[in-house]
Formats: sequence, structure tokens, C-alpha cells
Amino acid sequence: MKQLTKEEAIKLYESKIWEKWTKEKRAYFQIYQDKLCMPFDKFHEAIEHVLDRPVFTHEFGLNRNGLIAEMEGKKPKATLMEIIELIPEEKRLIIINY
Repeated sequence: MKQLTKEEAIKLYESKIWEKWTKEKRAYFQIYQDKLCMPFDKFHEAIEHVLDRPVFTHEFGLNRNGLIAEMEGKKPKATLMEIIELIPEEKRLIIINY
């Protein structure tokens, strides 16, 4: 897929054409683009819809290829443990509130 330039990504964002797209089209288009072309929350919602699971924000930065593989059916849904393990161990902090 052709990568959009910064100017093209801004133009697409401002055109709001992505509002007419299905969640599937939003997810598949945006995941392959290096530049954000729609509001992040709309992209995030679309990925969660396609993958049929919660997608944590750190996954976008630390596991983009994994998300793509999952979308393409090349790997199963990530487990919670796999998602947590994406975070470097020295930065993990889990708070349990009873």
C-alpha cells in the first residue's frame, strides 16, 4: 500500500471521508499507514471491532506487526498475558483495587 505523505494524511483526515467507511475499512486502511489519517479513537474502535477484543493503546506502538498478523488471520487473538508482556518488565506495574 502506498504510504501517504503528511500533507495527504492531513487532507484525508480533514475530508472526513473515513466517516463513510465501515469499521473494517477504517481498520485495514489505517493499520498499514504510518501516518494517522483519522481520529485515533475512531481507528482504535475499528481495530477492536475487527479483532473482536479489547486492544490496549501500547499494542499500537509495541506490536503493530502483531496486530496486522492477527487481523490477517496469521496468528490467534493475543492473550492478556501476551499483551502485558509487551510492556518492558521494568515498566510494569499492576494495581489491584478490591
